[in-house]
Amino acid sequence: MSLDNIQLPAMILQGLYSKSLYDLETDKSVSDDIPTGSIASLGNNQKKIAVLVNSTVAIYLPDEELNFLLGILTACKLSMADIALINLAKNPGLAYTTVTEQLKAEKVFLFGLDTTALALPLQFPHYQVQQFNNQVYLSSASLHELQANKEEKMKLWNCLKKIFSLG
Repeated sequence: MSLDNIQLPAMILQGLYSKSLYDLETDKSVSDDIPTGSIASLGNNQKKIAVLVNSTVAIYLPDEELNFLLGILTACKLSMADIALINLAKNPGLAYTTVTEQLKAEKVFLFGLDTTALALPLQFPHYQVQQFNNQVYLSSASLHELQANKEEKMKLWNCLKKIFSLG
């Protein structure tokens, strides 16, 4: 794959270029634009779905993992507009209470994360749909691992079918 021919979906481009490249108010500090304690996320969160990952090599996800996630969303009849993609590596110390308060998340998916990463007061295994605090939680292997393992993909798909009532 050549870097000259990268094509990103329109929703990704919109998220990447949501703010102006030029700051016309030079006396204003850049940190004033970001509310204290806000969660850095990609997507519009229209259906109140938080997707949490932990990537140290990209702002949100490497391209191949992001494309894989987009495929999962499409299979669930969702798009980036429906979710909030959160990289825990860029949001250190994030707790489930913050996700609940700021994003009003009704569904929380943890890819490659343990429940302790969000300071959840309960433990549950991968691929167990868990109800807690009027929210649905699902933990699974990382997107990178899911891409390479068909059995793991099937476990995830069976859970997603239950959550989204898919045939």
